[in-house]
Amino acid sequence: MRSSFAFLSLALAGTMLVAQPSMNQKDDWNVLKALPQNQQIRVSLRAGGTHKGALKEASDSTLTFSDGRVLTKEDVQRVWVKRRGNRARHALIGAGIGAGVGLGIGAAIDSSCTSNSIVCTGNRGKAIGTPLFAGIGAGIAAILPAGGWEEVYRSR
Repeated sequence: MRSSFAFLSLALAGTMLVAQPSMNQKDDWNVLKALPQNQQIRVSLRAGGTHKGALKEASDSTLTFSDGRVLTKEDVQRVWVKRRGNRARHALIGAGIGAGVGLGIGAAIDSSCTSNSIVCTGNRGKAIGTPLFAGIGAGIAAILPAGGWEEVYRSR
């Protein structure tokens, strides 16, 4: 049993090492040709500087922006695409985390109730803490930045 686990672990580690370089390869220009029209992109140039705008078309040798600017493949160092964020998903995750924290704090408060205690809440600590902290977590997560730029191309 132990040798099977060791063999499986080594096989998995070897697979990850072999797959790692291919997962990080971003030098395929065809990725840019597959981008949809009006996709927001940011391009870093070999000579320095950046261009940002909506992509009109990517051919085998050029990138054309909606405003008519054209960049050749030889001029392009790196390309990023704008990814949309999902604030609703972030808010739900924040609410879940907050609810867990509130439940834990409420349970701690409720468990400290003894017969000699002046303030005994019963189960009110959990009942109040859980939704209170869920709302706080959802609010914090919803105001955090969403989306961002993802690198999709880097020349060699």
